[in-house]
Amino acid sequence: MIDLKTAPYAALLLRVTTGVLFLFHGLVKLFVFTPAGTAGFFESIGLPGALGYLTMIAEIGGGIALILGIATRLVSAALVFPLVGAAIFAHWGAGFNWSNAGGGWEYPAMWALVQASLVLLGDGPYALYPLKRK
Repeated sequence: MIDLKTAPYAALLLRVTTGVLFLFHGLVKLFVFTPAGTAGFFESIGLPGALGYLTMIAEIGGGIALILGIATRLVSAALVFPLVGAAIFAHWGAGFNWSNAGGGWEYPAMWALVQASLVLLGDGPYALYPLKRK
């Protein structure tokens, strides 16, 4: 049974936590790996380098939007795709364990499911720009 008094706060915790994680990962790509290095990594696994730039933008912009609660359902739905892509293209070969060399595919797959859950749950409280359901 779902506790309707606390469920919105669960959505808030998921929204802010995943927002912070996306922002962190995007900023690591920007400042540590650099945009060129990120694009080079994408090319090294057979993907277009431009996807590296798009992923970085999605992580930084999506992270900020989730933290602030801006169109959470749409942002979360959009972020499912790079996470599934990461699970398949970047981590699949490492197997099912995050501690394997190269990281396992279960970690980005789990985050994709968390984002899908936010699509279903919505913003939670303290959202700057929540989308209204009709």
